[in-house]
Amino acid sequence: MLKAQIQQNSTDALKSGDQFGLGVFRMLLAAIQSKEKEKRYKISKEKPELTEEALIKESELLDEQVMEVISSEIKKRKDAIVLYEQGKRPELAEREKKEIEVLKKYLPEQLSGEELKKIVADSIAKAGATTMKDMGKVMADLNPKIKGKADGGEVSKIVKELLSK
Repeated sequence: MLKAQIQQNSTDALKSGDQFGLGVFRMLLAAIQSKEKEKRYKISKEKPELTEEALIKESELLDEQVMEVISSEIKKRKDAIVLYEQGKRPELAEREKKEIEVLKKYLPEQLSGEELKKIVADSIAKAGATTMKDMGKVMADLNPKIKGKADGGEVSKIVKELLSK
């Protein structure tokens, strides 16, 4: 499981004295734990008959959900980089970039721009999309294919570009 791997890497960072890595792993584990608590709360409302143990087990995130948390954390860092660069704080922007590099190791191989354009073009053809109004259909077809393999903003930009031609 991905979460167990992150916990192990956190332990390894602690033992080796890697303060930067340890900080990144702790932040990531806290985000995962927060998502699990959110899920546990929803499940407890839907199924009040569950025992505490069953509730905890059922609220554990699957690898796919952990990847969503990681993608979300990467997006937060990308947003922070833009703000730090606007605020003329390059040292903080550089730190965020290093954190992104650590987080990316837990995601599947990212699609190149050319691969992404090809997949988007295929989805546009499959959905029969011709105008920007059809973007929802295209995105619905695309999302399962690219989940975790590409940045949503980049995908959206490519879809808009191809639909506006």
